[in-house]
Amino acid sequence: MRRYGKNPDEDDIRVRPNRKGNRPRTTIRPKHEDACEGMVLTVDRGRLTCLVEGRTVTAMKARELGRKAAVVGDRVMIVGDLSGEKDTLARIVRIQERSSVLRRTADDDDPFERVIVANADQLAIVTALADPEPRPRLIDRCLVAAYDAGLTPLLVLTKSDLAPADELLEMYGALGVPHVVTSREELYSGDAADRVRTHLGGKVTAFVGHSGVGKTTLVNALVPEDRRRITGHVNAVTGRGRHTTTSALALPLASSDGGWVIDTPGVRSFGLHHVDPSRVILAFPDLVPGTENCPRACSHDEAECALDAWVAEGHADPARLYSLRRLLSTRERHEGD
Repeated sequence: MRRYGKNPDEDDIRVRPNRKGNRPRTTIRPKHEDACEGMVLTVDRGRLTCLVEGRTVTAMKARELGRKAAVVGDRVMIVGDLSGEKDTLARIVRIQERSSVLRRTADDDDPFERVIVANADQLAIVTALADPEPRPRLIDRCLVAAYDAGLTPLLVLTKSDLAPADELLEMYGALGVPHVVTSREELYSGDAADRVRTHLGGKVTAFVGHSGVGKTTLVNALVPEDRRRITGHVNAVTGRGRHTTTSALALPLASSDGGWVIDTPGVRSFGLHHVDPSRVILAFPDLVPGTENCPRACSHDEAECALDAWVAEGHADPARLYSLRRLLSTRERHEGD
């Protein structure tokens, strides 16, 4: 058997052929300096539809990205066939740094985070005032997720012809969340979309809500006619909506103001296992100065919290502290409460 030294001459080495017939692996990764930037519009079974220079391109994730997944709203760098023609396939080689990430878990005990959308500026929480009944706890959870992700919340209340909005608006009045109240007639006539559109110009807005609240109907009124999605109905027995939206989809606004809306699948739960409660206080800048004397690792929902005395001295509205603590306690409450 022939042996070689530490530094044998190149011509003196025997190279065995690769049995599989493919190229040997290398740790050198291509730089792809000619890659073009695109935006992920939707993801379906490993195929990503992206917008690249005004064209819709189908792409796959490159192997060098490993387990890192691209989601709707991501800005990505793409190489390959970018013509957008039928049966062509490009490749995503880089995912750009995200400005925001909206996440949720299946429930509060599930440690696995699910990224819903990336790079959104705003979260529109759509809820019906009746048929199905409003779920304030779900709204609370969506608000916590929005504050945790650094998104501006927008409350959209539908079906005001079936029930008044006063009680729900009073509940969230202290939070100062912008809101739009619409009826079923306005939802289908387009008047509701016109009022909601005033909050969307130049922004990327993710729409979330329980199935059957009219979320997709509203989104359809906001986007070009040829981009509209199929809508469903509410089951008369269970009061639940049918999931007609099965994947998130980014759609351009049908207006000259620019902006995007991202329609997401209807949710029946919104787990907050991933949320650090200490970040929620940042959504209440008027209360932050009162936390200076709080004990270390204070959750702001305990007897030793300095906020109680600070608010009692008149430095802030007590309703704001109540609202903060209601949001902080969402993880300890059941969805049906």
